[in-house]
Amino acid sequence: MVTLVFAVVCCGLYPLAVFGLSQVLFRDKANGSLIVDKDGTIHGSRLLGQQFTGGKYFQSRPSAAGNGYDATSSGGSNLGPTSQKLNDALVQRIADYRTQNGLATNASVPADAVTASGSGLDPHISLRNVELQTPRVAKARGLSEDKVRELIRANTDTADLGLLGEPGVNILPLNLALDALTAK
Repeated sequence: MVTLVFAVVCCGLYPLAVFGLSQVLFRDKANGSLIVDKDGTIHGSRLLGQQFTGGKYFQSRPSAAGNGYDATSSGGSNLGPTSQKLNDALVQRIADYRTQNGLATNASVPADAVTASGSGLDPHISLRNVELQTPRVAKARGLSEDKVRELIRANTDTADLGLLGEPGVNILPLNLALDALTAK
C-alpha cells in the first residue's frame, strides 16, 4: 500500500504540480524560451545557438556539437592544447574570420570567434566579436553601421546580476531583428 501511495504521489501528483507551477510562473522558460514571430513561426530558442551563413548575418561561434549546433550531440570537441587537429582548425578559423570580415592578416581575433563553447550550443558572442563583424553586415544589408550598432545595443544581454560574466550578444534575436528591418 505504501508503494502504491508513493507511486501516485511521486510519479503522478508531484510531476503534475511542478509542471502546473512552471506553466503559471515561468511559461516562457518552461517551454524552451522559444522565439516566435507574430505569425506563430518558431525561429529557435534563446538558449541554443544556430549556424548562420552569408555576409548579411552575424556569425555565431563555432560548434563542436554534432554537425553544428545539434542539441542531441551537445558537447565540446575534447581536443586539448597539444592537439595538432585543434591547432590546425584554429589557424584555419582565424584566417577565415579575418578574410570574411576584411581584417588585416595580423589583426587580433576574439577567442569566441574561433573556439567552440563547452556545450557547443552557446547562442552568445562577445561584444568585440560582434563589433568586428558590424562593417561586413552593415555593408551587405545596405545599412549604416550606426543603425546596426543600435540593433546590437538592443540585443545585448548584460552580465548576470550585473557582475557575473561578460555582456554578450545573442545572435538569433539580432539576426532576426536585422531581417525584420531590411524586409520593410
